[in-house]
Amino acid sequence: MVFDGQAIKVEVQADGIAELRFDRGSEAVNKLDRLAFDELRRALDAIKACPAIKGLLITSAKDAFIVGADIFEFTGVFKKPETEIEAFVAGNSAIISKIAELPVPSVAAINGFALGGGFEAALAADYRVMSTAAKIGVPEIHLGLFPGYGGTMRLPRLIGLAAAADWIISGAQRNAEEARQAGAADAIAAPGDLQAAARALLQDAINDKAGWHARREAMKQNLGLSVQEAASLLSAAKTQAAKALPHYPAAQFAAGLLEKAASLESRAALALEAETFAKVAKTQAADSLVATFINEQAVKKAARRQAKDAAPVRKAAIAGAGVMGGGIACQSALSGVPVVLKDISQAALDIGLAEARKSLAKGIEQGRLTQEKGDRILGSIEPRLTYDGFAEADLAIEAVVEEAAVKQRVLREIEDVIKPSAILASNTSSLRIAALAGSLKRPENFLGMHFFNPVPRMPLVEVVRGPKTSARAIAAVMAYAMAMGKTPILVEDCPGFVVNRILTPYLIAFLHLVHEGVDFQEIDKAMEAFGWPMGPAYLSDVIGLDIAQHVIEIVSAGYVPRMNVPFETALQVLLRAGRLGQKNGHGFYKYERDPKGRPRKDVDPDAGRLLATRQPSGSRPLSADEITSRLMLPMILEASRCLEDGIAATPAEIDMCLVLGLGLPRYLGGALKYADWLGLQDIIARASRLESISPIYCASERLLTMAQRGEAFYP
Repeated sequence: MVFDGQAIKVEVQADGIAELRFDRGSEAVNKLDRLAFDELRRALDAIKACPAIKGLLITSAKDAFIVGADIFEFTGVFKKPETEIEAFVAGNSAIISKIAELPVPSVAAINGFALGGGFEAALAADYRVMSTAAKIGVPEIHLGLFPGYGGTMRLPRLIGLAAAADWIISGAQRNAEEARQAGAADAIAAPGDLQAAARALLQDAINDKAGWHARREAMKQNLGLSVQEAASLLSAAKTQAAKALPHYPAAQFAAGLLEKAASLESRAALALEAETFAKVAKTQAADSLVATFINEQAVKKAARRQAKDAAPVRKAAIAGAGVMGGGIACQSALSGVPVVLKDISQAALDIGLAEARKSLAKGIEQGRLTQEKGDRILGSIEPRLTYDGFAEADLAIEAVVEEAAVKQRVLREIEDVIKPSAILASNTSSLRIAALAGSLKRPENFLGMHFFNPVPRMPLVEVVRGPKTSARAIAAVMAYAMAMGKTPILVEDCPGFVVNRILTPYLIAFLHLVHEGVDFQEIDKAMEAFGWPMGPAYLSDVIGLDIAQHVIEIVSAGYVPRMNVPFETALQVLLRAGRLGQKNGHGFYKYERDPKGRPRKDVDPDAGRLLATRQPSGSRPLSADEITSRLMLPMILEASRCLEDGIAATPAEIDMCLVLGLGLPRYLGGALKYADWLGLQDIIARASRLESISPIYCASERLLTMAQRGEAFYP
């Protein structure tokens, strides 16, 4: 044994081939963290000092090669000055480069995933052999970054400048055949033959000293391109990078780096990579996207803990078909849990089943499902006009209209037919669970399970604890949601829970702006430019103006006087004119169906004329920055109150509710992460200038204290 560490082991065989094996003890995967880098440095020094070694085989004892760098270490590193980040990255990159400086040839045997820094480590080897089941890639762009451990230098020399830019800017994973065709892999082999194939290639390299020396020498040179040639090859990448601006600058940084580094030899290119990486690490996108990654892991870990020892849901039942009920039923059936879908009318059942068929058809079209499997899944959804089949369900979900009296009646009916041990959940979006539980015989089995529309695409489920909800009920619903591929987050009972409670003051702020005479189209443009998938007017049309108004009424009634609206709003004006949004083709905008049946938005002058009659001051121009500030501040202030009230346990849970359930731009990291980026003192100063407009701009005493003390939500 040449080296025996906690993450890396090196053994030399009789034929002089050393195997450097990544094997992270009891952990499921290999990762590159401080421990791994320290051991890799010492292991490579030991290999270099051993004259008996003729070649190096780099392997993994796990199901994956190396999944990447340890993102959890980045949060501390990225808070440091640029010069220290540059030194950190350059130091780790230099350790990986030691692979390419060994006096013997090296081959990386890539099994499973080799991503990010893991792939960059493999790139430093002279040759790469991939399992046919392996995937490689540089996904750092999704964290607001780009490869920083030699990837921007080595990848262009292997697969060409344009292809390397595409790999880096897309962040897509590549399979073994794609990698071989591109030049990133030298050979591929079946999983069981991988080590033998890699050894054979290494032995060939040992016997052909000139071959691997020439390859290594070529990796040290520049790309041999003129400035004009490099710019031409990168034109498509730069165009793609520009589309992500201004909120996601990493792609532009990467494209600029690749262009500059094309004329540099390897050492200078690596130095420029570290310098540029340090700059991109200090951007808001990198800071927030790394935090979002960590927060997402944290909420999933919490969900697994809360679901521990949950009784399995073998059959589910849903009361209330329609689009939501059909979507929930489809997701349940997809997860292998058959479901009874009940409604009082055949028309509603037809809508629910059509929603399920549409979702399954999309999966078949995209190749994720076969027609046979899709048919089998659809067959596991049993449509009913009665409660037949509910008695066998382990979990029943009420998904009827958002009216308290109707929900209470349906919940009592369901409780009367399900077995005593069954869990009962309401898909309410804003009503208090305590109020809905009031007339139930087994409130300990009852809780909220708030899905978001469209159900197949939206990952969040708010699991709402009622005053008497048992841990058993919470565990069952958390496990069921995770089995459906959702991210459940446990929240406490209050009007609107987390997402709709925070959304409501955002919509109220929008209604204030329209009342003041600001053009709703300009508001939408400003918020979409800020990164939202749609502005508040368009969002209201998609939700349905009647639904948006109903949610505002329910939620705001729970937070009087803070969420009072003392005027007739744009929603009320449009509703009085019979405009419902997309559902009847007229809202803030007008809609016509495109050839695929999707609603296509267009300007509707009638909406503007209707609203102008209720704008006492006439039209009023406002800058995009002023619009975004007016709308984002109430979200931040209400998110802060949610945390103070204990509606969710951590800032991470509140922020992930907004990112996963509302579509809050990921580069913001969430309302509380965004508040930290702006600075709480800045938040207070902005809010104080707007307090006279509405109480939604009033900061809580706790937030004022945090600002005075210089505190942050994420220390």
